[in-house]
Amino acid sequence: MCTGRLRGRVSTANSVCIARLPNHTLRFHKRSSDGSGKADASYTGNPNDGVWGVVFEIEDRQKPRLDRAEGLSQGYDEAEIMVLDVEGVEHRVSAYLAQASHVDATLLPFSWYKRFVVNGARQHGLPADYVAQIEAVATEQDEERGCDSKNQGINC
Repeated sequence: MCTGRLRGRVSTANSVCIARLPNHTLRFHKRSSDGSGKADASYTGNPNDGVWGVVFEIEDRQKPRLDRAEGLSQGYDEAEIMVLDVEGVEHRVSAYLAQASHVDATLLPFSWYKRFVVNGARQHGLPADYVAQIEAVATEQDEERGCDSKNQGINC
């Protein structure tokens, strides 16, 4: 959701709207190559659950670059889903969803990664109670790779 980070990957990214994916919940259970948990919209089937996010548009020519950066076929699959914007309008969008083989409920996100999610949620005005839920997620430090200090220089 962090526009600055996304534009670092695909320069043509522009936000269209915020939207909610019903029947899903946000989990940081997708096993990353660095051993941490990454975000996933996990299906619950409960209509009271929902994952808020941002709908972005990118130029078609940059889609392969985004696929590589997001780990398509490296733990994420791409799916077409229907989300609802704040006015209740449906949007058909592509999303990266965790492959079952890469889900581990014991994982925690690194602090720098969760910071991108929280800052992106704030940047786009997602509901305050939803942002608070993300903020409450436990994290672990990424001391070995120096990613925490490196990623602090990226602004949403």
